[in-house]
Amino acid sequence: MLLVADVDTLRVQAAAGDVEAWLSPDWLHASLGALLGGGVNDRLADLPEVGSLDLNRVTLGTDTFDTVAHRAGNSLIVELEPAPTPPALATSVLSFLDAAGTSFERASDLREMCERAAVWFRRLTGYDRVMVYRFLDDDAGVVLAEDRDAAIDPFINHHFPASDIPKQARALYVRNRVRVIPDVGYAPAPLRPGSTGMSALDMSDVGLRSVSPIHVQYLKNMGVGASASVSIVKDGLLWGLIACHNAQPKRLPYETRMTCRTLAGALAKQVKVKEDAASYQERLRLRSSEDTVVGRLGSESSLRDFFARTGDELCRMLGATGFAAIQGKDLHVVGRSPDRREIREIAAWVRKPAAVRPFSTHRLSNLFEEATAYQALASGLLAVTMSTEEPTILMWFRAEEIERLNWAGNPHKAVGVDPNATLTPRTSFEAWTEIVKGRSQRWTLNEVEAANRLKRTMLEAMQNRRIRELNEELTATVAEKASLLEQKDFLMKEVNHRVQNSLTLVSAFLAMQSRSVNDTALSEHLNEAQRRLSAVALVHRRLYQDDNVSTVDLARYLDELCTEMKATMGSEWGNLITLDLAPVLISTDRAVHVGLILTELVINANKYAYAGGVGPIAISLEQHRNRFRLTVADRGPGKAGATRKGFGSRMMRGMVDQLAGDIEETGNDPGLRVVLTAPLDDS
Repeated sequence: MLLVADVDTLRVQAAAGDVEAWLSPDWLHASLGALLGGGVNDRLADLPEVGSLDLNRVTLGTDTFDTVAHRAGNSLIVELEPAPTPPALATSVLSFLDAAGTSFERASDLREMCERAAVWFRRLTGYDRVMVYRFLDDDAGVVLAEDRDAAIDPFINHHFPASDIPKQARALYVRNRVRVIPDVGYAPAPLRPGSTGMSALDMSDVGLRSVSPIHVQYLKNMGVGASASVSIVKDGLLWGLIACHNAQPKRLPYETRMTCRTLAGALAKQVKVKEDAASYQERLRLRSSEDTVVGRLGSESSLRDFFARTGDELCRMLGATGFAAIQGKDLHVVGRSPDRREIREIAAWVRKPAAVRPFSTHRLSNLFEEATAYQALASGLLAVTMSTEEPTILMWFRAEEIERLNWAGNPHKAVGVDPNATLTPRTSFEAWTEIVKGRSQRWTLNEVEAANRLKRTMLEAMQNRRIRELNEELTATVAEKASLLEQKDFLMKEVNHRVQNSLTLVSAFLAMQSRSVNDTALSEHLNEAQRRLSAVALVHRRLYQDDNVSTVDLARYLDELCTEMKATMGSEWGNLITLDLAPVLISTDRAVHVGLILTELVINANKYAYAGGVGPIAISLEQHRNRFRLTVADRGPGKAGATRKGFGSRMMRGMVDQLAGDIEETGNDPGLRVVLTAPLDDS
């Protein structure tokens, strides 16, 4: 059963299920206390703003129900479902979780841990099949591990197309982390009465909520009688699912679902540990290889000699099947690579994309059509360009890896070709094999960073050698150039000094005007303008100080920006703004937009969350694949309303649009949590 009550009066406005038989024929407008017992009202006093509250067990006649409540806007939703008898002992549940967690920790790698997880979740739930399902970069999924009844056909290593789980369903999996369908043949029980405006009720957090009939038919087509999905959420993002199937209808009690959620949380933490450990080991290996290679950059040797001696090691260092270095007419080739003419064609094409940052792809023929002819030798390409007098281009190749993907049904028939057609679930889940060509093993982020570091090291060596040659051959010319460089540096410092003076003058003028006016609103506007100006001034200083003007470390920039903001906001803010910033490399123009957005969010927290006063503000920055996420959270009683139409809000929305990102506001219990998510680059 499900009851919907007014959050203030606790009187029932709507219900679903056989409430007349279990509770009362006169349930409408009755109080929750009258229907469920007076003690319920006392326990509801502890209901949080966000999240659910276990109201313990309610006895109705001779039956006992697990009862859970949560808020949904101005409504209070109470779910009741039959409770197992007797209830599980807390000690046995904790012992089970401890044993499972220990088993996860002892797994040697991610796949073994997933195999263990499938066994533990099946032991906990009793389903015929339990799969550990991971989402891939293209949003398709793959079954990493499963534990099943011997009579059921396996799905291990099978892929499922992204269309099987739509985007809106993935968002719901993050919010509602345990979803159960006890019987795919169930008859939905509507909310009654239907005339009370319940269509606007947010039921995203309801465990007993009915599911899409398309999903129900999807399960029927698979021959599934009951299912459960437990989300694996890592760093706030959906990493995968524990997918459970049973041939016959099967209930999963509330206490078991909560145990599943806790166990999935422990699994997610171990997933992060295993992935971080693998990344750390890879970085160590690459650093060791780099040291070996760089150690051969002799002070008197040329790059030609260097490539001749270390070409094989450069190739092995990044797990490539071929390596080529081109500088003007010189071309050095190692391993299995395209022919020399084709390598020069690739170099001419990749020179500009690889000039600023490393270029990498595992599907070269998709980007460079000419590469189709030799994709067997070079489906993967990692390239860097050294900006020397004659650009030096380093290219690592990876041969094509023909991949045999086992799909649960034909993925190309998962969605109809007519975009206006009614969405229907696919009917076939028979094993369907696809041969994927023109792709190589992907380049990891650590490998791309290693190539970039190697480029910088070699560039420094080339520059040092060039300087030595100039000192030996053209001492006078070098002295003259040094003089010119000093003049240029002097002019640059003078220009920087004048720009900084101008910005300081405008900032001082704004501060004077703010102190002199008697209009509080105008004074606040001037203070906001001064903070925004500080963000622009900091960007200018960072550009002048850094060698690389095209990209900046966003974490370092935001740290300095917050330091300056605290100085302008007053000493009382000294320890109230806390930072948790992960290094993120981003283009300068995008960093400017992020800085202005952060400034605006801090201003909003000051104005709206704390009504112009002071209070804690937590700022965090993290990277996930090719996107970054900036979070600003306050704990103030005020709310930064989403309907404001002031200049700052319009400017912030414009900045978010220019980043091609999105911004989301959620409750922070208390306070507001604002999350900006955007790509790292414009591509």
